[in-house]
Amino acid sequence: MLERISLIGYRILWLLLLPLLLLVLVIRSRNHPEYRQRLSERLGLNRGKLKPTDIVLHAASVGEVLALKPLVHSLQNNHPELSITFTCFTPTGSAQIEKLFGNSVQHCYLPLDTWPCTSLFLNAIKPSAIIFMETEIWPNLLHQCDNRRIKTLIINGRLSNRSLPKYQKLHRLITPSLNLLADIYCQSKENQENFRSLAVKRDKCKNVGNLKFDIKINTQLKQKIEELAPLVDANRRLLLLASSHKGDEARFIKHYTALKQDFPDLLMGIVPRHPERFDAVAQLCQEHQLQVARRSERKSPSQADDVWLVDTLGELLAISSFASIVVMGGSFSSIGGHNPLEPALFKKPVIVGPDMSNFTEIMQQLEQVDGVVKTTGQDEDLYNTINQLMKNEQSISAIGEHAFSVVQNNQGATEKTRQRIVELINN
Repeated sequence: MLERISLIGYRILWLLLLPLLLLVLVIRSRNHPEYRQRLSERLGLNRGKLKPTDIVLHAASVGEVLALKPLVHSLQNNHPELSITFTCFTPTGSAQIEKLFGNSVQHCYLPLDTWPCTSLFLNAIKPSAIIFMETEIWPNLLHQCDNRRIKTLIINGRLSNRSLPKYQKLHRLITPSLNLLADIYCQSKENQENFRSLAVKRDKCKNVGNLKFDIKINTQLKQKIEELAPLVDANRRLLLLASSHKGDEARFIKHYTALKQDFPDLLMGIVPRHPERFDAVAQLCQEHQLQVARRSERKSPSQADDVWLVDTLGELLAISSFASIVVMGGSFSSIGGHNPLEPALFKKPVIVGPDMSNFTEIMQQLEQVDGVVKTTGQDEDLYNTINQLMKNEQSISAIGEHAFSVVQNNQGATEKTRQRIVELINN
């Protein structure tokens, strides 16, 4: 009874907040026009625009979209008869979907989790199954799918120790919703136990491994590397700051200036996590009298340039292949870090700060084999770590090799996930 009341309250709250949420999107669009585009999709007004589909795959934003790439290709190659609709919730995620998959998938935003919006969405596409990535929990949509006998599944399920208390406070709403899922395919034992601690049925929570391990150097990636190669001066060492957030760049600009004295050939690459920060990062570099080459301008960094600002989408993985050392942004504050496995695919050493809480199990495996360099995040420690590592090519090579071994030894989650999705569709 309490669970039913919670769901009704949730639906009423969303309906009341709907005008405010739309207003927030419009206000945000003052600086980022893409947020006011396609508002009809946020409301589920897709009839006539979308075709019925077999599978809906939902990922929140860019990182999750990239992690789903091998799974989408596996489904398309092994089951070409199945149609896929790929949804997300952010403009950057949308741009990434269109860039990676083009017309091979149907794409739109997943509507706001209110009864009329999600009902209109389901009426339009009539899916056999909806697959949610990581911690995308949409109570209203899950209940509607259950009423319509649409199969639902969470894949690469992630529920960190830090996030767990917030979900426990909402357990009357969250737990019944999660128990409507066919399964929760968790990315690690810790995540499996955290989902179970929400009173989710134990047999629903399965540890199948992390999809993010299933990366490889495929034809498309090779082509991107070949495209970038003429822009990279092989005589300069590239120190790459990957997926940076506000505050990360200022810290590393200071270190770059000092490191340049010992390593005159050093080039600093910066890949901001969010496109709306591209111009601000360029301005920050210029304020520190650094010469900036912007990737969007298609120019090769010259000997006079200090910073290569990668202000494009979807090129971080390929650019990692040219780096001497990769420093992971988002790990020096409360962000929780970003995926350290992508540089590991190219045997590159990764330096991280004290907060990699989004990748606890991956970090444990990397640390066990000395496949990552962890710092306190303090300026002196970080500077000394980069300086000493750059002076030791043997350590650079060893750390990269160890990290690569972790990637190789943990692949396979994509195949297990593909099999379960097909099983759901056929039963």
